[in-house]
Amino acid sequence: MNIRPLHDRVVVRRMEEERTTAGGIVIPDSAAEKPIQGEIIAVGKGKILDNGESRPLDVKVGDRVLFGKYSGTEVKLDGNEFLVMREEDIMGVIEG
Repeated sequence: MNIRPLHDRVVVRRMEEERTTAGGIVIPDSAAEKPIQGEIIAVGKGKILDNGESRPLDVKVGDRVLFGKYSGTEVKLDGNEFLVMREEDIMGVIEG
């Protein structure tokens, strides 16, 4: 992929949600919600502060993150769907 997000933006690939419940019921695509987890694919150079300095981002490529259901802007590149969002739209990093 040849995209470099600017400043404090990141590119995220949504992770597929489970289509089967714990009880074994299969959820159809029409009833499934958008995943709120994803993997960071690319990060910008950092947030520009009021004094002109750049603060590096807290996330890095490969991190699994949680974000809001309607966060970011959906972009389609090379047949793949990605989200471009600001670092502040990320609620947390999934560790472990």
